[in-house]
Formats: sequence, C-alpha cells, structure tokens
Amino acid sequence: MKKVRKPAVAGYFYPGDRTQLLNLLNEFIAGDADKTCCTAAMCPHAGYVYSGATAGAVFSRAAIPETVIILGPNHTGYGEPYAVDGHDSWLTPLGETEIDRKMARLLVENSQYLEEDTVAHMNEHSLEVQLPFLQFLKNDVRIVPVVLSGYVDDPAWSEIGKTIAGVLAGEKAGTNALIVASSDMTHYEEHRTAEEKDNYAIESILALDEQLLARRIYEKDISMCGYGPVITAMIAAKNLGAKEASLVKYTTSAEASGNYSQVVGYAGILIY
Repeated sequence: MKKVRKPAVAGYFYPGDRTQLLNLLNEFIAGDADKTCCTAAMCPHAGYVYSGATAGAVFSRAAIPETVIILGPNHTGYGEPYAVDGHDSWLTPLGETEIDRKMARLLVENSQYLEEDTVAHMNEHSLEVQLPFLQFLKNDVRIVPVVLSGYVDDPAWSEIGKTIAGVLAGEKAGTNALIVASSDMTHYEEHRTAEEKDNYAIESILALDEQLLARRIYEKDISMCGYGPVITAMIAAKNLGAKEASLVKYTTSAEASGNYSQVVGYAGILIY
C-alpha cells in the first residue's frame, strides 16, 4: 500500500486552499528571473507571510532539477535523529509529489548515520513549506526529505554531507539533484541585534566555511535553527565542486509584523 505523507501545516504556515496558494506563490516567484544551475540553496521555513518572499526569491533564481534533497531541522524531537523519510510521496494542496526512493535508499545504505524513518517527518514543518515552491516551478519534481538533529560541531554533518556528495557524484544515482537546506536565522531578538548576528553567520556561509560558521554560532550564541542542514549542505556542495555562494535576500519578520523588538531572521542563499 502506498504511503502518502499528508500535509501537517497547510492552512497554518501556508494556504490550505489550492487557488489561494497558487495566487500567493505567483506573487513570490519572479518568472523573469535569471536561473542559476546551483548545487545547493538555503531557504527559510517560517509562515509564508513572514518568510515566503525570501524563499520565493531563492527559488526564482534556482534551476530546479529532477530531484531535490531537502534537509531540515527536527523541531518536534520525534523519530530518528538523522532521518530519511520512508513515505512514497508527499501531499500538499497542489497535489502529490513522489519521493525519489532510489536516491533515498542510496543515502541510507551509504551513511553510518542516516536511517529510514517516517515518524520524524510526520509533523515537521521545515521541509513541508519548501515543497509548494518546488511543485509550482516543476510539477514532476521528486524529493528526498531528510531531517537532522544534533549539535553544532556534530561529526554527523561531515559524514552525511560527504555521503550526499558521493551518491550524487556516483553513477548509481542516475539523476541531477539540488540540495535545499531549510533554516531560519536568529529567533526573537531585537531587530538590530538579530541583523548583526545574522550577518556575522551569513559571512561564513558565503565564504563556504562551515567550521567558521560553527565557531561564530558558538561565539555569538546565534539561535539559527537549521545550522545542521546548512553545514551539511555546504560540505556536500563543496565536495561536488561548489566554489561560490551569494546572498539572494535577507529579511526579518518585522517587515511583515511591524514588531522590531522581537524578530526572526530569514536568509536566502545560493551555492554553486
């Protein structure tokens, strides 16, 4: 029997109505933007009212291949710590998207950390909010959802990043893929402080220096929730030959809420 992962945050983080969702995505996606064949991207995962414009700016610029590996943090605490989803497809108001089961299997088989698990994915929003953007741009895209739990200098990030690169570089994968790291930046701090901390972290991402990013997170106590996915994506991208990164857009929740006393930061980055 086919295992379909039903949406957990439709109608909450993004519209649950198909027409409303399409109209909103049409606002966020710039159809005339120049496309970049990138290896990885970093996108935020808050409610679309807050971070949708930043995510849309990134996806507008990224050429979407056959398969997208989505790496996100585990906010729920459920399931395996390094979990490749075990469903066959994911459902959103825009329809059903197939899991690239072959690539998912290869990742699990070649990593000492990654395990197949559905529980870690059932209620996690950080990956789900990326999917409507991908469906909007490429309706036959396939995905490999991966949630990661750990600590800033967790050795798992390097191993998983190298595993992803090895699978994508190998003949067995048989497809091109984009790696999307899902992360928000500083959480619930004053606007100026959040911007300063986030720019400090972003500098290290643009330098493609994951060790510097980890040090700066520790140094400034930066509450970046998806540092594991971002570090993993950086390592994978560099092992696949990536040499550059560019900041597409940075915003905070204050632009939508008007509240500058407690904001969340959102960065959109391409790595190529």
